[in-house]
Amino acid sequence: MIPRYSRREMTAIWEPDNRFRIWLEIETLAAEAMEAEGIIPAGTTAAVRARGGFDIARIDAIEAEVKHDVIAFLTSVSEHVGPEARFLHQGMTSSDVLDTCLAVQLCQATDLLLADLDQLLAALKRRAVEHADTPCIGRSHGIHAEPVTFGLKLAGYYAEFARNRRRLVAAREEIATAKISGAVGTFAHLPPSIEAHVAGKLGLRPEPVATQVIPRDRHAAYFAALGVIASSIERLAVEIRHLQRTEVREAEEYFTPGQKGSSAMPHKRNPVLTENLTGIARLIRGMVTPAMENVALWHERDISHSSVERVIAPDATIALDFALARLARVVDQLVVYPERMQANLDALGGLVHSQQVLLALTQAGMSREDAYAAVQRNAMAVWQQGGSLKPRLLADPEVCRYLSADDLERLFDLAPHHRSVATLIERAFSENR
Repeated sequence: MIPRYSRREMTAIWEPDNRFRIWLEIETLAAEAMEAEGIIPAGTTAAVRARGGFDIARIDAIEAEVKHDVIAFLTSVSEHVGPEARFLHQGMTSSDVLDTCLAVQLCQATDLLLADLDQLLAALKRRAVEHADTPCIGRSHGIHAEPVTFGLKLAGYYAEFARNRRRLVAAREEIATAKISGAVGTFAHLPPSIEAHVAGKLGLRPEPVATQVIPRDRHAAYFAALGVIASSIERLAVEIRHLQRTEVREAEEYFTPGQKGSSAMPHKRNPVLTENLTGIARLIRGMVTPAMENVALWHERDISHSSVERVIAPDATIALDFALARLARVVDQLVVYPERMQANLDALGGLVHSQQVLLALTQAGMSREDAYAAVQRNAMAVWQQGGSLKPRLLADPEVCRYLSADDLERLFDLAPHHRSVATLIERAFSENR
C-alpha cells in the first residue's frame, strides 16, 4: 500500500524484518519440540536461540540465485547459527513456515483493526448520545420521509459496526491456524505433537486436515469480513457526503484552519475525507474476489494463491486500518447544524406528518382508501404549489367531517416520532456488550 494510506504500526507487520522474525521463531519452536522428542540432538535449540539471526540483503541476494525465498532464508540463518542449523526445517515444507507465519501476521493485523473499531464505536456512541434529541428528517429514496433524530442515525451505524466487530473476531478465530505437517500434510516425517507445540506457543490452533497448505476457505472468509467492514465504512461516508451537500448542509467534515477546498474556488469546503473513504472501500472490496478464487487450488496445492496473498494481505489490512482511523476522526470532529436540520424538517410545510393524519382519519371512521386519497391530494397541492399541509386539511370539508382543528393540531407534532428513540439507541449500544 502506498504511504499516503498507510499507518506505521500496521505496515510494520508486513515488513520483511517482522516476517523473517516470525519465520525464525517458527523454525526455533519446531526445533525445540523435535529436540524434546529426541528427533534432533540436544543443544540445537540453544544454539539457534543464541546465534539465530538473518540478513535481509543476504536473503535477497541468495533468492536472486536460487529463486526460493524459504531456502534463501534458511541459508542466511545457517550462516549465523553454524553447524547446528542443519537440524532446522527437519521434515518440514516451505508452506509450514509460510502459512503459519501468515496466520500470525493476520492475527497481529486483526488486533490492530479491532482497536480501530473500538475507537470508531466510541466516537459514534459519544455523538449519538450528544444528538439523541436533535430532530432531523429521515429520507427514503433520497426524499423526505418522516422525522428521526441525528443521534438515532448514528446509533444505527454504531450497531452496524458492533456487528462488524463480532464478524472480525470470528474472522480472526477462523484464520488463527498453524500447519507443521510436511509436504502434503500427512506428518510423514514428523509427529503431530510438533505442530501442536508450535501452534500453542504462537497462540494458534493446529489445522485439522491440511494439504501442503492451510485450506484457503479460511482466508476467503477473512477477506470477506474485511470487505463487509469496508462496505459499512462506505455507507456512513456516503451519508456524510450527502448531508454536506450545499442544498442539505446538515453536517460537514471538520475544515481545519488553513485548509483549502479548491485550487480555483476559494469558497469550497468539500467532503474530501469521506470521498476518499468511499474510494478505499472499493479497493478493499476488490480484494475479496481474488481471495475467493484462491480457494480452488489444484490437488494438494498449487502456487496460484501466493502472489495474490502477497498483495492483498498487506494492502487490505493496511487500507482498512487507515480507513477506520480516518472515519473515527471524521465522526469525532463532525460539524453538525441542528438549525439546518430543523429547517429541512420544516421545508415541506408539514408533509412529513402525512401518515399521522392518514391513520387518524382511518381511526375516526374513514376508509383507508378514501383517507389516503384525501391526504394525498392536499399533500400534492403543497408539493406543487407550496404552503403548508395543515391549513389545506383544515379547509378540506371531507377531512373536517372526521377531524377537528384540535385533532389536526395534535397530529402535527414530533413527539410520536421520537418517543421510542431512547429505547432504540439503548438497543444499539447493547449490540457491543
